[in-house]
Amino acid sequence: MTPKIIAALVLACAAGHAAAQQEVRFWHAMGGALGEVLGAFVQRFNDSQREFRVVAEHKGSYEDTMIAALAAQRAGSGPQLVQVYEVGTAHMMAARGAVRPAWQVLAEGGEAVEAKAFLPAVASYFSDNAGKLLALPFNVSTPILFYNKDAFRKAKLDPEQPPKSWYEFPKVIGALSDAGIECGYTTTWPSWVLLENMSTWHNQDFATRDNGLGGLDAKLIFNTHLMVRHVSMLSSWARAGYFTYAGRRIEGEQRFIKGECAMLTAASSSAAELRRSAAFDFGEAQLPYYDDVKGAPHHSMIGGGALWVLAGAKSAGYRGVAKFLGFLATPEVQAEWHQKTGYVPVTRAAYELTRKQGFYAAQPGQEIAIRQLLLTSPTRESRGIRLGEFQRIRVIIEEELEAVWEGKKPPKLALDHAAERGNELLRKFEAAQRAGAEPAVPARTPRRPKK
Repeated sequence: MTPKIIAALVLACAAGHAAAQQEVRFWHAMGGALGEVLGAFVQRFNDSQREFRVVAEHKGSYEDTMIAALAAQRAGSGPQLVQVYEVGTAHMMAARGAVRPAWQVLAEGGEAVEAKAFLPAVASYFSDNAGKLLALPFNVSTPILFYNKDAFRKAKLDPEQPPKSWYEFPKVIGALSDAGIECGYTTTWPSWVLLENMSTWHNQDFATRDNGLGGLDAKLIFNTHLMVRHVSMLSSWARAGYFTYAGRRIEGEQRFIKGECAMLTAASSSAAELRRSAAFDFGEAQLPYYDDVKGAPHHSMIGGGALWVLAGAKSAGYRGVAKFLGFLATPEVQAEWHQKTGYVPVTRAAYELTRKQGFYAAQPGQEIAIRQLLLTSPTRESRGIRLGEFQRIRVIIEEELEAVWEGKKPPKLALDHAAERGNELLRKFEAAQRAGAEPAVPARTPRRPKK
C-alpha cells in the first residue's frame, strides 16, 4: 500500500470520527479571562474522547444567557446545557417542560455525581427537597472582606488585623479618614451582600417557607429588627462619609482597585481580578458580623451559577451532557477552576486536593470563603433563597436602599416598602404557577442609568 493511500485512509478515518461525534451545545456567561479558562476545559474534554464534542458559546450576561436559552428552547433550537445564575433557580424549576434534572441525566449517563459530594451550603441551593441535584453547581462564590493593607499602614493600623465585627468599623474608618483616605468602605451587589448574606450569616429568615425552598407561598420578611439596624447604621455612615455607595453591581470593586476605597465587601471570586489589577498590597478577611447576635457568625450564602440541562434534545446528546458534567465535577478540574478563577471549589474532594497541593499555604486568603461556607451546617434559614422573580425583587431592594443612601427614606420604611413590593411579585408568580402556566421567558431587568 502506497504512502498516499495510507494517508488518504487516515484522513478518511479522522473525518469519519468527526462526523460520528455527537454535538453538545453549551451556552454560558463567562467572558474575558474566565471564558478563556472555561474554553480550555471544553477543549480538554473534547480532546479526551471522540464520541462527543462540546461547542461552547458565550451569550453575554447571566441574565441575557438565561433569557436567550429559554426562548431558544421553546422555539426548538436551544442548547442542551446552559449556565444560569443562582437567582434564576426558581424560574428554571418552574419551567417544568424546558429542563431536565441534572441528577437524572447524570444517572442515565452512568456518571456517579451526587449532591453529597458538594459542600452542603452549595448543594442545598441547587437541589430538590429529596436532596437530588437539579443543576450542577459550577462557578460559586460568597462575599468576604477585602482591605487595602497599604492604606492601613498609612493610617497606622495593623495590616494583619482587619475589623471582624461591624462595630469595629467606625474606629478603623475614622483612622483611615484622618490619614486622608476619603472612602473608608464600599460594597458590590448591595442586596446580595448587605441583606441576603447578612440574613444567612446571622441565621435569620429572608423569607418564610424556608426562604422559598419550602413552597410558592413564601413571603418576604427581611425587614427585621436586625436588618433595619444594619441599614440604619450604614445610612448614618453614608451621611458621615464612612460608607460610600458605588452602584448595584461591581462598581465598588473598581473603586477599590483604583485605591479610592480602603475596604470592600465583594464576592470571593473578585480576588482573581484584584490580583491582576490592584497596584497595592491587599488582604482578605471574613465577612463582618454582629457579635451581639446569638449564634453569629453562622455561614455565608453562595452566589454564582450552575449548569442546567434543557429538554428537547436527542437521547444520545444527553449522554454527552452527562459525560461533560462528570468531567467538570472531577476534583482535578474543580481544583484547577478554583485556583485559576477565585471561585470556591464546590466539592469536598476538590477542596482537599487544593489543600494538599499547598495552594492555601501560598495564598491563605483563598481559603476564607470555603471556611465561611463550612462554618456551620445549613439550617432551614440558611440553605439558600429560592424565590420566583428574584432578580426583579433584587432590583426593588436596590431601589429602596438607594432611597436610604440618598436620604429620601428612613431605613425602616424603605425595607417595609421593599418587602411589600417584592411580595406583590411573589403572589403573581404563585398564582401563575398554581394555574399550571409555564413561566414566561423573563424580561430583561431595567438598569438604572449611570449618573
